[in-house]
Amino acid sequence: MRILILTQYYPPETGAPQNRLSDLARRLAGSGHDLRVLTAMPNYPRGEVFEAYRNRFLVEEKHAGVEVIRTWIYATKKKTFIQRILNYFSFVVSSVVLGIWKVGSPDIVIVESPPLFLGISGFLLSITKNAKLVLNVSDLWPDSAVAMGVLSNNVLIRASRALEEFLYRRAFLITGQTRGIVDDIQSRFPDKDVALITNGVDAAAFVAVSNSSQRTETRREFALQGKFVIGYAGLHGLAQGLDTVVHAARLLVDQQDILFAFFGDGPEKEKLIQQVEQCGLENVRFYSSQPSRRMPAVVGSFDVALVPLKGLELFKGALPSKMFEAMAAAVPLLASIDGEARQLIEKAGAGLCIEPENPDAMADAILQFYKDPQLVQCLGRNGQRYVIEHFDREKIADRFERLLTRGYRAEMASA
Repeated sequence: MRILILTQYYPPETGAPQNRLSDLARRLAGSGHDLRVLTAMPNYPRGEVFEAYRNRFLVEEKHAGVEVIRTWIYATKKKTFIQRILNYFSFVVSSVVLGIWKVGSPDIVIVESPPLFLGISGFLLSITKNAKLVLNVSDLWPDSAVAMGVLSNNVLIRASRALEEFLYRRAFLITGQTRGIVDDIQSRFPDKDVALITNGVDAAAFVAVSNSSQRTETRREFALQGKFVIGYAGLHGLAQGLDTVVHAARLLVDQQDILFAFFGDGPEKEKLIQQVEQCGLENVRFYSSQPSRRMPAVVGSFDVALVPLKGLELFKGALPSKMFEAMAAAVPLLASIDGEARQLIEKAGAGLCIEPENPDAMADAILQFYKDPQLVQCLGRNGQRYVIEHFDREKIADRFERLLTRGYRAEMASA
């Protein structure tokens, strides 16, 4: 098949969607499909276009063997609602105008949502190119935006819900990343084909780190040796509630062997750094965002991996990708999370789960890990076995490919 993946986020940006989609693109191309990616100039999460791509409206390149077409986007560090809308719609417009010219004649257009507005571009491209539309929903929008306080205007909420319904009804396949997302969409659109395609991990890369001397080298590189490292690697955003981690670090400040290591970037990072400096915490360190190829070594250097989320009803259906990465590296999880992720962690025996946004419970759980090395090792190995069996990206990509092929053939047969 000729497949187009339409996404606002893609490497060299780092993050869960970028890693997942680039891996999927590479695997589909490796299976013999004609695969192209239409994406924006890289700018996330810093809000400024990466230097090599500035002042350019169109860039065509090869990324890990995949043809990537990049179009202009309005990038901004400001996080006001208007600035966000301009950011989203600038790429909607440029991806349609330049995409029609550059993407060829795809059979299938796969749209990554959020941002939901990108579905407009996907729909227009699918109509123009006579292609089938697939929506991959990694977060329910506008519900998530409303829950986080990003979207509060009733007119815009109604318009967003209307757009959501319009896109779902016109997609020939909808995939959701969690059971909660799939069940929500299926309950509202029972006549649509909705399938579960979860986050996953390139298990082989993380397993290799857990079985090598690279852990020692990485800990030396980041001056982590001699410490019991409580690590977080990912977006420093509103949803993660990382101020809870800082409060837990304050409670454990007298435990000199325990170190909190934050890797990544995001809109909340500067505020977190200021909190740490104001409290004079020497047991917390911040590191820059690392390239995707380095993440197995970084995560593998942790003694315990944090998976925090705010205590919102919406997040009970979340399955953060960082969870699978730590499991594959045989690093036990400390998850301040409820719902689907908690059920998975407890079923796998891969970590300890606590109430979200509870620094006292977090500090107590960290001490439990710190005092019990056998618990750390046991939970880490449990998680590694479970993720290899259930969440290896190779298996997930194979299932997605079968869904696309079966659905496309059925659509063609009925046309």
